[in-house]
Amino acid sequence: MARFTIPRDVYFGENALDELKNIKGKKAVIVLGDSSAKKNGALKKIENNLKEAGIESRRIEGVENDPTVKTVLEGAKMMRDFEPDWIIGLGGGSPMDAAKAMWIFYENPDFTFEEAAQPFNLPELRKKARFIAVTTTSGTGSEVTSFSVITDHETNVKYPIADFNITPDMAIVDTDLAQTMPEKLVAHTGMDALTHAIEAYVSTISNELTDALAKQSVEMIQKHLLNSYEGNEEARAKMHLAQCLAGMSFSNAILGIVHSMAHKTGALFKVPHGCANAIYLPHVIRFNAETAGEKFADMSRRLGFTGSQEELVDQLIEFVNDLNKKMNIPSSLKAFGIDEELFLDNLDSISENAVNDPCTGTNPRQVSVAQMKELFKVSYYG
Repeated sequence: MARFTIPRDVYFGENALDELKNIKGKKAVIVLGDSSAKKNGALKKIENNLKEAGIESRRIEGVENDPTVKTVLEGAKMMRDFEPDWIIGLGGGSPMDAAKAMWIFYENPDFTFEEAAQPFNLPELRKKARFIAVTTTSGTGSEVTSFSVITDHETNVKYPIADFNITPDMAIVDTDLAQTMPEKLVAHTGMDALTHAIEAYVSTISNELTDALAKQSVEMIQKHLLNSYEGNEEARAKMHLAQCLAGMSFSNAILGIVHSMAHKTGALFKVPHGCANAIYLPHVIRFNAETAGEKFADMSRRLGFTGSQEELVDQLIEFVNDLNKKMNIPSSLKAFGIDEELFLDNLDSISENAVNDPCTGTNPRQVSVAQMKELFKVSYYG
């Protein structure tokens, strides 16, 4: 038996934020990152809609990229003091990840991150609050997923939390919010969404439902990502939806070693997550083609390519490389600017840690530490 879990309600399209006028409750906490949600008007609109619904709101601001254990625990304490019955994660993946983790420790203050990082080990939530995710970027899919990644910067350990309990109750994919993203963010989040869809499609636990979402997402990304990068409003709206479809797919099919590699190098090398995925993806497709060549070829056909299985895999890789080139994403870690000595000093540890990452378990091809080192090397030197 398989399971497929997404938020109970997904509101999408123009003015989707207005649905907040209709929720029932007394108090809401809004968790957000930098000032972008203030600049684009999202925060003000959310607060006004909550006020119209008769709900008192409070902010938890300043969530950093790669949200930390410290930020989460401080936010959970603020929630216990305020006692909200709604938690709203507003922004890209980091604020939504932080808000999900705050929710866990708001309701379960004695729980630990070590316990939370064990897959599907969370206690039942929704005893105190329900969760709304509002995405302002077009890539992470966090508004519809059962995942959160939190970093302990003191130990440089990332805690990947995976549990259907933290799937949001409501996702809001307001396409108006996608219009103000800078082009570099469009590029990185777009490649993150593409990676989600491709990795979910070849996952060892993919199924008919996740495959359908992944294929539709990739077709939309092919059609709209470059136009979105160039600022086309309709294309940006379409990409906002495409990344949501990819999020639904990978939340249920999980991912693969592109994400394993990105998880272990993003904070260490200061590479934005979507950029890291874009660099690793072509090399991982080549590696995984030994066991997932047929599915990669099928995905390639969906994009309009023709030829033998080997030719179709090559064309899929070229498609990824072409997107990277046209959106000025570096072709290697070295081209990104990572110091070679720093890379080599950490090569053994990042390779071992990537093999042990939870996403490695659903990669279509088993990978050894030695093979992972080679993947990192080719990703570094190009």
